[in-house]
Amino acid sequence: MAPRRSAGILLYRVVDDVPHVLLGHMGGPFWARRDAGAWTVPKGEYGSDEGPEAAARREFTEELGMPPPEGRLVSLGEVRQSGGKVVTAFALRGELDPDAIAPGTFSLEWPTGSGVVREFPEVDRVAWFTLDRARSKLVVAQRVFVDRLAAYLH
Repeated sequence: MAPRRSAGILLYRVVDDVPHVLLGHMGGPFWARRDAGAWTVPKGEYGSDEGPEAAARREFTEELGMPPPEGRLVSLGEVRQSGGKVVTAFALRGELDPDAIAPGTFSLEWPTGSGVVREFPEVDRVAWFTLDRARSKLVVAQRVFVDRLAAYLH
């Protein structure tokens, strides 16, 4: 069986010669009280009928409620997360106001076993971080994307 695949965009900007990346804090009750390791590249799953670049752009829009800025996507490669999902990421230089997002939602039975299904945001907030700060915020497997972006920028 082929692994599940996700694609996303690591948006970056440079302020006073210091690169920053935009990360999303994962929504839902499991992540609500977590910070370190609870942030992600805005991303989502795609099937064999869609390429990773198209999926990354679509998922950015679905996750954040706005299309990514115009520009050329730069491949940051892929990683396999601990659950087996393969994540492909692309860097894109651009601006986005974190206060302007309108995140997509997902349904989850919560509390588990209660029979009550609730809607939660895909990401409950987004923020800009320096590369060093982003490394500690991101889920472990995605930290390599920051390292690859740093190598690309230098």
